[in-house]
Amino acid sequence: MNDKTEASALSSDATEVRRQKLKLLREQIGDVYPAHFHRTMTNAELAAKYEGVEPDTETGDVVTVAGRVYSSRNSGMFMDIHDASGKIQIFSHKDVTSEEARSLLPMIDIGDIIGVTGVVRRTKRGELTINAQQITMLTKSLLPMPEKWHGLSDIELRYRKRHLDIMTNEESKLRFQQRSRIVSGIRRFMEDDGFMEVETPMLHSVYGGATAEPFKTHHNTLKLDMYLRIAPELFLKRTLVSGLTDKVFEINRNFRNEGVSTRHNPEFTMMECYWAYADYEDIMDLVERLFSTLAMSIHGSTEFAFGDKQISFKGPFRRVPMPDAVKEATGIDFLAIKTDEEARDAAKAAGFTVEKDATWGECLAFIFEEKVEGTLIQPAHVTHFPKDISPFAKEVPGEPRLVERFETYCNAWELGNAFSELNDPEEQRARMVEQLEQAHARGEKQKELDEEFLDAIDQGMPPAGGLGIGVDRLIMLLTNSPSIRDIILFPARRNKAD
Repeated sequence: MNDKTEASALSSDATEVRRQKLKLLREQIGDVYPAHFHRTMTNAELAAKYEGVEPDTETGDVVTVAGRVYSSRNSGMFMDIHDASGKIQIFSHKDVTSEEARSLLPMIDIGDIIGVTGVVRRTKRGELTINAQQITMLTKSLLPMPEKWHGLSDIELRYRKRHLDIMTNEESKLRFQQRSRIVSGIRRFMEDDGFMEVETPMLHSVYGGATAEPFKTHHNTLKLDMYLRIAPELFLKRTLVSGLTDKVFEINRNFRNEGVSTRHNPEFTMMECYWAYADYEDIMDLVERLFSTLAMSIHGSTEFAFGDKQISFKGPFRRVPMPDAVKEATGIDFLAIKTDEEARDAAKAAGFTVEKDATWGECLAFIFEEKVEGTLIQPAHVTHFPKDISPFAKEVPGEPRLVERFETYCNAWELGNAFSELNDPEEQRARMVEQLEQAHARGEKQKELDEEFLDAIDQGMPPAGGLGIGVDRLIMLLTNSPSIRDIILFPARRNKAD
């Protein structure tokens, strides 16, 4: 019998024993899964309230707590129960515990959820403890928990059975608590800065706002093929047109039917915002204030560790135009190059392999990705992107090949993307038509113009700065998580059979 077969057999045996105990409990107490239980405080509240109690002291205070049994010693005389806030020790003995409660002890397994009423004391060894008077069975667990001290060693099993990962791994539990705080912190920051939160559709009849392969579905009532949102951009800009608010944001779920990696998940969270009468430099300031605020909230400092690196979110961040960054790294001065052919020749002469029809801007962006992106460890705003790859941004005055766009990088990752937004309706239509033609040339025949968006822009959109922040990557950085699947509660996975 191999290790997995043996483990499966042991698990099956343990489950059968638990089912037998469940049957006995039903006969003994009736309802093993009651609908409610009223506790008077959480374990953390208990620890805080009685922090000053000296060892070997009984308070006389009676409290009621509830939680999952994580350990049991001396035939249940001592148990540790955990709720979401922490643990408390339970002491059951004939001198303090009713006979009815003590009769439950042989039926209680690690993993069961119980309620306890009793007197608070601190033991001679200093352990805060409840002398159990009454014990209530709240949930009988039919499956054994993973071994406490090692938790789930199989990484794929941790992602597939996240409830067990969190149950046995304090690091995972903390990480998802921090995720919640970060998302709440983003929302609070944006609202405090005067932004109004809105909700835009997840189902789009025309997909756009970014270049990505969409997920396709069908609306039965409307008899209409639809797409899961790849970006909320075009709806949020219509909000600016409406005059509802000058500062709008959405924390949204996006879906892109593309690759999976340590930094990519097909379903991901973004914060996207638009600020009327602002430009990309105003947005750079906003990003720096947001990032430093979040770091202070999680770490109490703008400096924190990621792996073996120390990251500083203290502003101002370095700001560097893309052509300058490439020139510094390779010596190639793209601003002195006039044609697409010259750009391709310069790239090839420097040892880069570019597409035979690559444009000036595509060559610049490719070399940036190859030689510069991986060096951007401390946060930096890379500005002045090529117009070729930025169809929705305003041109840089005096340099029509570049646009007022920046991406924020840290740890060699792109964390944010921002523009001085294009609001010239004729130029907007021309660029979207060009983008559509390129998509059709790539075989994306289902892609079409969003005429409703273009109609809204014809009505007049104020000048604005726009921003998209990859929330998942930002959380990875702030929680020292090497993989995006570490900070997504239930990441997409292959079927077990695969």
